[in-house]
Amino acid sequence: MKNLLSIRMRASKTLRSKKYGVSTKQKTPNEQQAMHISGAEGLYEGSDIHKVVKSYIERAINHPKGKPDKVIITIEDIKQRPKVISALPVATINCRTPREGKKAVIALLRSSGISECAVDTAFGLIKQGTMRGAAIVTGETGKRLEPDRERGVRVSRLGISEQASKLLSARLSRQGINTDTVKEALVLASKVISRKDVLAELCVSDDPDYTTGYVASERFGYIRILHIKHKGSTEGGRAFFVREDPDIEAIVDYLEKAPVLINKISLCRGNVSIDEILNSPYQ
Repeated sequence: MKNLLSIRMRASKTLRSKKYGVSTKQKTPNEQQAMHISGAEGLYEGSDIHKVVKSYIERAINHPKGKPDKVIITIEDIKQRPKVISALPVATINCRTPREGKKAVIALLRSSGISECAVDTAFGLIKQGTMRGAAIVTGETGKRLEPDRERGVRVSRLGISEQASKLLSARLSRQGINTDTVKEALVLASKVISRKDVLAELCVSDDPDYTTGYVASERFGYIRILHIKHKGSTEGGRAFFVREDPDIEAIVDYLEKAPVLINKISLCRGNVSIDEILNSPYQ
């Protein structure tokens, strides 16, 4: 395997008010006014640098949340051999309303061993929509464990091989969902669930134009939930549900620092009902 580079993009915009709910505790003036606009990253070979950086910058300056006034590109040499994993299986539940979407999310999470208390904690965080990263929530007691509750945890150093990416694109194209948003979310969710202490993930994008969320778990795979929120809503967030009393430092270190590369694609089932998913789990 060739040496890989981690290429990351973060775009932000300076705010002049507190309407976005940015906390002022222990923050400098600049940090208090920074709103996240866009982000992207992956593991690539050196020959891909120019192409990837160009595409990331174009994404940053053409985002529906507005034009950023700061775009940071980070290119890092990955010296550690990446852990190679398979992508989670993909399916879509075509919910018609956010209420129906929430019911599907609850059913999937409860069937993955997540308590009602933990689910409520995650939905509360998503409604606030102020976290920059993901929350880590215990699946039974609903306690939050991430070291920095405002920053959260940011999954990083993850990617997909060129061959696997082409196969994934072909399979997603048959379902009409071959987009960067879907592919990148699948790669991220696959890394998260590959950590043995993580039971499930819930994600709702804070992008006002993107109303599809997802639940990911080893039991059910990567399940897209259509119309999980109303269009125009900036509510959003991400929660990782973990076993009780985990090694939180090891979990955070794996999610943020361990390089992980997908080289195998699993089944893409297309549109299915919640009953089909619950009655035909993968594990």
